[in-house]
Amino acid sequence: MRPLMLLILLAACGGTTPPPMTSVSENWSERGIASWYGPGFDGKRTASGEVYDMEDLTAAHKRLPFGTHVQVENLDNGLRTEVRINDRGPFVDDRIIDLSRAAARELDMIDEGIAQVRVTLLE
Repeated sequence: MRPLMLLILLAACGGTTPPPMTSVSENWSERGIASWYGPGFDGKRTASGEVYDMEDLTAAHKRLPFGTHVQVENLDNGLRTEVRINDRGPFVDDRIIDLSRAAARELDMIDEGIAQVRVTLLE
C-alpha cells in the first residue's frame, strides 16, 4: 500500500469519538444539542441492524449501548420524550443525539431542526 494512502486510512480511523460504552451509571445524563433525522434514512438499516422507522421513538447516540432507554428534554420549552438508542451518530461535532422525526415532533423541534436538550438515563 502506498504511504500516503496508509496515512489517509489511519487518519480516518483515528476520530475523536471514544468507543461505545459497555455500561452506563444509573445517574448518567448529558446536556447539549439534539438534531433529528428522517426522510433520507427511513427504511435503511441502523448501526444496530434494525430497520430505521422515523415514526418510532428512537435515536442515534455516539456512545450509549444499543437498547438504552433515555428521556430527552427540550430545555427551551420543557417538553420531554422517551427514546431507545438504536443507531450511532450524530456525526456533527457539536451535537450529542440524533432523534427520529417522531421524537423531534414530541419535542416541538421539527422546524428548528435542533434544540438544547438534557438526555437522562431511564434504565
